[in-house]
Amino acid sequence: MISPKLCIRCKGKLLCGLQRCPILEKHAFFKKADSPIKGTSFTGNSPPSVFVSWKNYPSISIAPLSPPIVEDTSLFDAPEKWFGLSQERIIEMRQQLIRPNKRVQAGEARNPSYSLIEMQELAMSLDSVLISVDLRRRLFPRLSFDEGVAPMGPSGLLKEFSLQENPKIPPKIDYLVSDTNAKAQTALMELYNSGIAVSSLHKLLSAGTLGVKKNRKLVPTRWSITAVDSNISKELIEEKIMGFQQLAEFQLFHSNYLDNNFWVLLLPSSWAFEQLECWLPGGSWAVNASSATIIQDHEFYAGRKSYASNVEGAYYAARLAVAEHLVERKRQAACIIFREIGSNYVLPLGVWQIRENVRNALQQKPLSFSSLSLTLAFLSKKLKVPIKKYEKESKLIDYFRNQKTIKNWF
Repeated sequence: MISPKLCIRCKGKLLCGLQRCPILEKHAFFKKADSPIKGTSFTGNSPPSVFVSWKNYPSISIAPLSPPIVEDTSLFDAPEKWFGLSQERIIEMRQQLIRPNKRVQAGEARNPSYSLIEMQELAMSLDSVLISVDLRRRLFPRLSFDEGVAPMGPSGLLKEFSLQENPKIPPKIDYLVSDTNAKAQTALMELYNSGIAVSSLHKLLSAGTLGVKKNRKLVPTRWSITAVDSNISKELIEEKIMGFQQLAEFQLFHSNYLDNNFWVLLLPSSWAFEQLECWLPGGSWAVNASSATIIQDHEFYAGRKSYASNVEGAYYAARLAVAEHLVERKRQAACIIFREIGSNYVLPLGVWQIRENVRNALQQKPLSFSSLSLTLAFLSKKLKVPIKKYEKESKLIDYFRNQKTIKNWF
């Protein structure tokens, strides 16, 4: 829940035009926020990056993102490379990205204008691209934070936009964007299997470059991130993981980054997945809380029938990381993720950090246990919230404690 200490008009995002927020103002990176350009035009290297808004869908806005600097900026929008960077460094990069918005209809992706085609080509590149932007008026310096997407810098209204060099588009991307008969899911999986980063797939789907021509649409960035994470992990689970041999033991993995403490538990079983998420008192969503609150979403072997509305996009980001790990090992397992968010995670930075935190955890050497009870006993010494609170909320712990197997009959 958003703390009432944050600005009640914009909940800390400063979209209301106020210059100070009681939670944000104490941070040096916020105090340095200023308009990165003088005037209404600039030239710079886009990472590359394109942002599509979600408000008032299908009447939305699309924006090419770029800092007003001419150098390699690829790190500015490459979350796969951010793990280990400080919160301040990430925000410092992102607040330099200017967002010049152009109002469009989502369906324009089927018959794009020349300007939209150039933005789509920008989204197709894997290297930074030099662009030129003219705004309708001067920027107002502001920062925006969201639990789903990376922090956003100052925005304005786009007057003119043009590419100043030809984007370097990989042949595989060019081929599948040109194939107007290939379904979006087919294209996503071919690109993913060819080694294209998930963050690049988010941009391609968002810019409306994939799918059957008559069905192509611009997809809001926050929706495209979840759609890619969800659809790729679902196919990996159904087409590969469910056919693998089950894990032989309980394995526990750990990662702690940006005061997000992850314990990833793999259980010797058929596929199932649960994410337990706990905001500790003092964090950005629990500033005034006197005790921790745990939320969860889960699925059993049959999968989910509805959106994970409690954990939301973080659920699918974590599920993708787990699915990738199991595919690499050619093993099937159930998974329970315990996530504790501490008070130093002041501002939400996007679901990328969940995906990368879980990926990092699963790259570490696991602790092995012979039973669920022993695993939970160990976890009880590591988690800040009593394990009984997690057990009360968890559907999978209850299931694995009480399920009957063939061994119960002998």
